[in-house]
Amino acid sequence: MASRKLLLLPGDGIGPESMAEVKKLIAAMNADLNAGFETEEALVGGSAYDAHGQSISEADVATAMAADAVLFGAVGGPKWDSVPYEVRPEAGLLRLRKDMELFANLRPAICYPALAASSSLKPEVVEGLDILILRELTGGVYFGEPKEIIDLGNGQKRGVDTQVYETYEIERIAAAAFELARTRGNKVCSMEKRNVMKSGVLWNEVVTATHKNGYQDVELTHMLADAGGMQLVRWPKQFDVIVTDNLFGDMLSDVAAMLTGSLGMLPSASLGAPDAATGKRKALYEPVHGSAPDIAGQGIANPIAMIASFAMCLRYSFNMVAEADRLEAAISAVLDDGLRTRDIMSNGMTEVGTTQMGDAIVAKFRAA
Repeated sequence: MASRKLLLLPGDGIGPESMAEVKKLIAAMNADLNAGFETEEALVGGSAYDAHGQSISEADVATAMAADAVLFGAVGGPKWDSVPYEVRPEAGLLRLRKDMELFANLRPAICYPALAASSSLKPEVVEGLDILILRELTGGVYFGEPKEIIDLGNGQKRGVDTQVYETYEIERIAAAAFELARTRGNKVCSMEKRNVMKSGVLWNEVVTATHKNGYQDVELTHMLADAGGMQLVRWPKQFDVIVTDNLFGDMLSDVAAMLTGSLGMLPSASLGAPDAATGKRKALYEPVHGSAPDIAGQGIANPIAMIASFAMCLRYSFNMVAEADRLEAAISAVLDDGLRTRDIMSNGMTEVGTTQMGDAIVAKFRAA
């Protein structure tokens, strides 16, 4: 069997704790299934800055580019608030997204039946929720130029960020949304702010044209992004696939995350375009949650989002669909058994730590 090369970037805060639980799964799959995973581990974020003054080294970027997939933990924390902007912990993640050309960010918002009561919304609003938010990841205001702070004198400054999109960037994310919708509920809702932003006008036009030119079998609707945020908390089950730009995708996916009860529950995948020769995509998988420095090192972090990100890796990078299904079923089974980390704890359940939750999921996976 050909090896499957994974680069592990645990990062900062709770990242290493969550990644440790994925390492257990990788070891179990190699032992039980002869999966052939080969792993390397490297630094990113604040830990990389402490080691060599950069948020990620050139050598580790090269390793990421050569890997079949990258598993990423989390970066950042108050320890690095005063470092120069260009080497802040988050710059390492942005560098990887840009260099690997990871234009499509997939963020599922799934409410496990056992956790419907953990959401801040009524159980009937979120039970059975299964949304996929597709966020354009390498364009828009996060990468547009100019990006600067200008000293105007007399104590005044001007901050400038530029929202920029070109036709091809919108076409490829829209096409990805329609293709993914065909494997799900066959519905896409495109969200932008065409009422106040020229980039939103172009977004709407290009998504509409892409739909007309090749995806008319998929139901397409359009919604202003602010209205979309409202509808996500009003009746989220109206949505199947939501496609939107970098900025709105960042915010809307976090709103959707809390519908499920905790940011600690949700994975994500960032994918590039298929290679013309091999068909393989560069890919990075990470939990939606941040580094949570306030609980780091206490053994109470929820590892489910990191484990579910590995399930997405199995599905999208290695076409190990049966194994991905099996892992996701193991997560659901552990929750059905009443095990809970502190962030999703409720009356009558059993509170466990990071390690215990990971061990329980590995045991369910191996027993399946």
